Amino acid sequence: MKSWDVIVAGGGIIGLSLALALRKRGASVLLVERGEPGREASHAAAGMLADSPSELPQALAELAAASAGMYPEFAHELQDESGMKLDLRGQGTIVLAQENGAGSPHGRPDLPAPLAELEPALAGAECEAIYCQERSVDPRALSAAALKAAHHRGVDISSGAEVRECLADRGRVTGVRTGRTEYHAPVVVNCTGAWAGHISPVKIPTRPVKGQMLAVVGGPEVRHVIRAPEVYLVPRSDGRILIGATQEEAGFDKRTDPSTIQQLHQAALRLIPALSQARVHEAWAGLRPGTPDNLPILGETAIPGYFVAAGHFRDGILLAPVTAQVMGQLITGAKLECDLSAFSPLRFGC
Repeated sequence: MKSWDVIVAGGGIIGLSLALALRKRGASVLLVERGEPGREASHAAAGMLADSPSELPQALAELAAASAGMYPEFAHELQDESGMKLDLRGQGTIVLAQENGAGSPHGRPDLPAPLAELEPALAGAECEAIYCQERSVDPRALSAAALKAAHHRGVDISSGAEVRECLADRGRVTGVRTGRTEYHAPVVVNCTGAWAGHISPVKIPTRPVKGQMLAVVGGPEVRHVIRAPEVYLVPRSDGRILIGATQEEAGFDKRTDPSTIQQLHQAALRLIPALSQARVHEAWAGLRPGTPDNLPILGETAIPGYFVAAGHFRDGILLAPVTAQVMGQLITGAKLECDLSAFSPLRFGC
């Protein structure tokens, strides 16, 4: 019976990136995905690589900054291996002020140019703003490129098979069981995001946090990511503008609500009235994987050989490169470049 060095459960950008990192370290890898790789939270994300320390829990800021710094090389490697463009944009972010002052001390209070010149689409906006040198990426292109690279690197992939149980014998991992078969490996990594708690016997405390958003086309040029208290806008190089996003405790319900989508659209129009020229191209909802303390879960569980890389909430796209790096190091016994103690599954008794 065939076996692998590592089984990665979950085929979002976290699972795909980790599978690639493990293959680079010489491990044989099977990735098992309940649906279609890259089609859940990764597919729904906006792709803002916002690593502002003031907007992240302190324990997470260092990890986020490290991952943001890794992105150009990470994206370049995926583009090279897949032959696909990822739309990694470096124009930066304009953060519009909160009612009580500027939105983030991480940015520059002195804009590199007048707001009307920096972002003509915002010419009529009467508010304070700061500028953050942040990137954005198209998560759908990123996931598709990672999937293609995984095939190229020799990662075995099983789609349409939900991992239901992590198998163990004499207290040590031996593989996983899906609804139709078993796969064998001495190491299993749970990268199933909001579904991480569905794999027995360990109850990983992730939960789905719903986010609705929409995309418009045919409107004015928007150069920068724009973040305001009510809404954010993320431009793509193909002319789409993403508008998001809600944050809802709604279980595993991914339906969109027309009135909610309209509210987001109206909030964007208040910022940029010229968006009235654009038409709605698509509306969707995704399920971010939240945790009780809003920190990801990264590390080995109480079962030797059973690891978790889940619970990245709104930062899965941002944290993919560093998660792949440090989890790859941890699983293969290499020296860790980041302290993962704050993210250990053991903090939840897992």
